[in-house]
Amino acid sequence: MNIHFHLDYNTYYGQDLILNVIKGYHNGEKETTEYRMHTTDGYHWEVNMQKDVRPGTHMDYFYTVQCGDNTERKEWSVVTHRLEFDAEHAHNYSVYDHWHDIPEDSFLYSSAITDSVMGKKLGKCKTNIYNKAITLKVRAPQLNAEDKLYVAGAELALGAWNVTKALPMTQHNINEWSVALDVTKLTGNTLEVKFFMKGNSDIPVWESGNNRIITLPLMEEGDVTVYELDEAFFPLPPVRIAGTLVPLFSLRSETSFGIGDFGDLKKMIDWVSLTKQRALQILPINDTTITHTWTDSYPYSCISIFALHPQYVDLTALPTLKDAKARERFEKTRKELNALPQIDYERVNFSKIEYLHLLFEQEGEKVLKSNAFKTFFKETEHWLVPYAQYSYLRDKYGTADFSLWPDHHQWDETTRKALSDPKNKAYKDVAFFYYVQFILSSQLKAVHEYAQAHNVILKGDIPIGVNRYGCDVWTEPRYFNLNGQAGAPPDDFSVNGQNWGFPTYNWEEMLKDGCQWWIKRFQNMAQYFDAYRIDHVLGFFRIWEIPINSVHGLLGQFSPSLGMSREEIEGYGLQWQEALFTEPFITDWVLDRIFKEHANEVRENYIEHTWGDHYKMRPAYDTQRKVEKAFEDKTSEKDIWIRDGLYALISDVLFVRDRKNPNLFHPRISVQHDFIYESLYDSDKAIFNRLYNDYYYRRNNQFWYQEAMKKLPKLVDATRMLVCAEDLGMVPSCVAWVMNELRILSLEIQSMPKDPHVRFGHLGANPYRSVSTISTHDMATLRQWWDEDWPRTQDYFNTMLHREGPAPHPLPGWLARDIVSRHLTSPSMLCILGIQDWMSIDEDLRLPDPNAERINIPANPKHYWRYRMHVSIEALMKNDAFNSQITDLVHLSGR
Repeated sequence: MNIHFHLDYNTYYGQDLILNVIKGYHNGEKETTEYRMHTTDGYHWEVNMQKDVRPGTHMDYFYTVQCGDNTERKEWSVVTHRLEFDAEHAHNYSVYDHWHDIPEDSFLYSSAITDSVMGKKLGKCKTNIYNKAITLKVRAPQLNAEDKLYVAGAELALGAWNVTKALPMTQHNINEWSVALDVTKLTGNTLEVKFFMKGNSDIPVWESGNNRIITLPLMEEGDVTVYELDEAFFPLPPVRIAGTLVPLFSLRSETSFGIGDFGDLKKMIDWVSLTKQRALQILPINDTTITHTWTDSYPYSCISIFALHPQYVDLTALPTLKDAKARERFEKTRKELNALPQIDYERVNFSKIEYLHLLFEQEGEKVLKSNAFKTFFKETEHWLVPYAQYSYLRDKYGTADFSLWPDHHQWDETTRKALSDPKNKAYKDVAFFYYVQFILSSQLKAVHEYAQAHNVILKGDIPIGVNRYGCDVWTEPRYFNLNGQAGAPPDDFSVNGQNWGFPTYNWEEMLKDGCQWWIKRFQNMAQYFDAYRIDHVLGFFRIWEIPINSVHGLLGQFSPSLGMSREEIEGYGLQWQEALFTEPFITDWVLDRIFKEHANEVRENYIEHTWGDHYKMRPAYDTQRKVEKAFEDKTSEKDIWIRDGLYALISDVLFVRDRKNPNLFHPRISVQHDFIYESLYDSDKAIFNRLYNDYYYRRNNQFWYQEAMKKLPKLVDATRMLVCAEDLGMVPSCVAWVMNELRILSLEIQSMPKDPHVRFGHLGANPYRSVSTISTHDMATLRQWWDEDWPRTQDYFNTMLHREGPAPHPLPGWLARDIVSRHLTSPSMLCILGIQDWMSIDEDLRLPDPNAERINIPANPKHYWRYRMHVSIEALMKNDAFNSQITDLVHLSGR
């Protein structure tokens, strides 16, 4: 078979176009054969290919631009070109393609829309028996699963514009339709066509725009000409979806084991579907087991980006224990744990792990010999084997800090063979962890299939960090910087910034292999979800990196970022004084202001005099970690007062030295609230403020844009999941540029507007490509927020809700319903509300105490994540009054 490809694309000297034919996939990566194209004018490119093909098969491919050996540009290849070999008598195919950049409506090609909401199925093209044929291909992503696409035209062969005689097309690729025409039945040199669709109503809806004119080539017998046409657009309303956010651990059913599990997730999908919502979002569900205590309840501190948390196993879906006494004991424990108002993390996990051990003894050998397990092991062994050994050693040595283990301080690849051989003792030591992950993966895949069958998008969450003592760091330490801590600068959640304790990423090392660690992570997630939230997307531009010896986040700096030299700082007019600007500013008046009656005690024990009325920290207390250690057993109010005061002293500097180049500096974040800034002359304050604003809001913008574009396009292209991002906080301008370019949905919260000139966001101004919500897991719920700051609430009541008089407290259900309704009617593609905010509209259903609804307090790094729904999903399903309210709100909003 001779295949001739044509593509029009403007290039400059030195650039080449490459046709990449996909041979298959290996570890999620496309394996391709490259064909270098040629041109005579730098615009019209073509290449000829000889290929043995069988009728009824197809070929997928995409184009790239190369300069020398470097790929400079790549097509949007999430959905590739597809050539159908559907002609029985063909000898030659001539293909006329378009270059595909990421389309404005790329979300319509996501599995969230095609597989979940629409439930689309691909068809098989009819066999083309024509001696000469033209194939028309067109993308029409707006169509639903029940919709059909037709082509009509002036020719009799196309129905002569009679819609009843138009030709039906076949959806042969994701959102792409195809039809073959018999050239011998065409009369002119041009073809005039237009596409229309029919749904269940059988009323034709024509595409927008003028008729399409196609010039017909000269063809001989055995020729097939394939035209890939511009996307067909129809005057249809945009997709808008309502959904619910609830942590998996927060779900409660009559059969759960004191915590939400994968079985409960199916039940929650039933409720979402019942109320005409189309999305269910959960928090991260990766394994976080470090200490086997409640401190492991933090779902954003995973020990493995692949392994699922054993606490989410649905025990009711597993074989029953044969031991009757054990069954009775576990059932008693289950009922006790399930009756608790909050999660008892430790009892739940100890009980479930014990149950799984007993079941493994009973069923494990049979399961590990099954074909299903062998397939799972083959697909996952790259991460499963190290994870299992890590988990075994963590439990054996009683600590996750692998630097304290007597051996195995780092993963040794040479041990993989022994750990993968069922006959080996090493395999038997870790087999339990293989078994548990197999069960978890199988159950979550079943949930995913269940969600798609009910036309519900299951949306996951990808944490920005990993635990520094986790398996990922143990296995591939080159990807991490362990001398720093990831966090966030000061914000509404925490005046001292947030210190998450995670190691920061060594992006230089990650980029060497094309971010394979991240790509595999996203592709693994696509087995279970059709949409995901990128936690703290700002971390892909720059991360707030805090020194390892700091407790708070104030001494951090953005990494990477362009530090300032002494000369640059002086260029603003600020005379450089290195010792004064970079060392803690400690004077008598500062000590008196911070410590009051305890100032002399601080002078005597924690600092030493330098000159005049200035002091420095004593070596034993010159970092926040040293102070934390010194005060770890002191809990009196006075001790806490002194400890926090010492923290504040240590962070009271005007500039932070760059972590890589000691001759560069960064203005300390939020230093305008500290004493070193207060001590400056007013003229120097004005200079510093200008320098500060330039540094944080202008200086790094283009640099951070380039940093993000090295990483995020690879991740967005890795799967067909719908990409959403949490873009809150200190957001530089370049974030919006990148998210718009990559078609990533932003997060819009009315009480945290991105426009600094308004107090509350205007819901009508939400971009379509966004997720609208009232609160996140890190925030107060709607009812809590309403009572936190009464003057702010009054302003919102009058200006946003346009109501007169005093705002009622506590928030009444009718007013909560109004707020929810306004969010649902916003232009945002997704409106996903927390389960607590949904329940706020029903005063009979919601909790009496709104403070009991809080999921997390970000300012507290030791927060216990234990919130549970106070009603079971079964009871929720039967609450007709509440469900009718939600169904009505969703319907009236047009979602």
